[in-house]
This record gives sequence, structure tokens and C-alpha cells, in this order.
Amino acid sequence: MGTSDDRYGQDVLARDPHAPQRRQVVEVPGEHGLVVECADSGWCGAVIGWEKTIEGWAVVLEDRDGRDRSFPANRGAFLLDGERVTVVRPAKTLTPMTARTASGSRAVEGARARVARGSRIWVEGQHDAELVEKVWGDDLRVEGVVVEPLHGVDDLVRVLADFDPAPGRRVGVLVDHLTVGTKEARIAADAMAAHPGVVLVVGHPFVDVWQAVTPACAGIEAWPVVPRGEDWKAGICARLGWGDDTGLAWKRLLGRVTKWTDLDSRLLGPVEQLIDFATQDAG
Repeated sequence: MGTSDDRYGQDVLARDPHAPQRRQVVEVPGEHGLVVECADSGWCGAVIGWEKTIEGWAVVLEDRDGRDRSFPANRGAFLLDGERVTVVRPAKTLTPMTARTASGSRAVEGARARVARGSRIWVEGQHDAELVEKVWGDDLRVEGVVVEPLHGVDDLVRVLADFDPAPGRRVGVLVDHLTVGTKEARIAADAMAAHPGVVLVVGHPFVDVWQAVTPACAGIEAWPVVPRGEDWKAGICARLGWGDDTGLAWKRLLGRVTKWTDLDSRLLGPVEQLIDFATQDAG
């Protein structure tokens, strides 16, 4: 019997109708001007170029504020009109981009540090400040934004009153373990209510900023769970065999961080938000 007379079509056993079906991800050419969103970090921007990295090709996106960042062109890594897509290099390749800062922004050749603005970014502790400096330091110097450690947020409202925030003297605050119903959440709400429009408090869900370093970068399978009441850093070091010196352990961990992809996206977004906030003034 000829093919045209095949009443049954393909072999019914060739495909299991009960097996889970993998949703097809559409490939979209990364032409100049295509606007997509990174599915993991939420960064949204237009394609302005491509660059070759150790991991392979990465697409460079520029957001509405003129900042750009490169993202690995992995399968299904982007959203287009709410749907996951794979952005691929177009047939006519855009000019490769080079010279990036650790945060993924384009390095400004020959740029000098700007005179410090009146606005500030405050973080909880010294380790937070060192991590922000490691990844965003080049960007912050160009923008003239100073990052200062608070050494805890319990006295945030009082410290803000002493600083006296105002237009041109904004304060952005990064808080550890900022989740609904916590002491930190109440302090954040009180601080912003006392200084509307000139104070922004954002945070990440981690107990400590160490956890914002991805396990892959830290060289571990996962961050251990430390019971409440036990010193978190000491507990982490004990469980990972990192010794008793938490300061030395932090220096080694920080030394493994080289760029923004070494950090969890739940830290990237808040820090970028604070930089935006601190630079939205004439200072």
C-alpha cells in the first residue's frame, strides 16, 4: 500500500502521548534594537551588540537609562512579550563589545572618578560594602556615589535623622534578610515614612551577604543551614571546614568573586535599584 493510502500515519508507538512534552523555545535573532528581558535578573534592555566570553557568546543589552550589561545567550534565558525565547546571533553579526566592568556595564575608557555626590548608599556591614565595591566599584566611581557601612540597621531611623536626607542628599539603604514581617521590614517602613522620596530601603532575603555569592562561585554545592541562635558565619565555616577565622574565610570567598554573574540575582536587582536612586539628583 502506497504512502498516500496509509490510514494510520506514523507508528503510534514512536511517541508516548503520556510522556511530558518539552515546550519548544523559539529562537529569536538578536538584531540591534530588539528589546528583551533577562528571565533570571529582570534586567530589560535593547540589544546593542555581542561579545565573546569564556562561556561562549553573550548578548549586550542597554536599558532605558543608557547602562548596558552582557548576558550569556543560553537557551530560554530571555523573555520576549512574556514568553521565554533563545536570543541567537544574527546572520549579520553586530560589532563585538569589549571592556566591561565587573558589574557587566561598558567600561568608560579614560574616565576619572566623579566628585562624590551628596547622596549615599548605606549597607549593613563591612562585608556588604566590600562586595558592592568588588562588583560595582568602577560604576560607582564614575557616578560619584559613596558606599558606607552602617554596622547594623537597628538605629537606622536615628542615623537618618542625623544625616538629614533631602533632594540632592538621598540615601539608599541595602538591608540583609529584608522579608515580610521581620524586624528589618518594620525598620525599613519607618525610615521611608519619615523621609518620603529621599530615602529608599531595599534588601535581599539572605541571612548574610555571604549567601549572595553563588554556591558555584564559592566552590560548594549549597550554603548550609545554620540554626537560629547560632552565630551564622561561625556556623558556616564549621560546616564547610573553612576554619575558625571568619575574616580570613570572607577574604577567600570575596577573592573568588570576579563579576556580577558570581552573585545571586536577588542581590543584583536591589543594588542596581539603589544606584539608580542615588543618581537621580542634580548632585
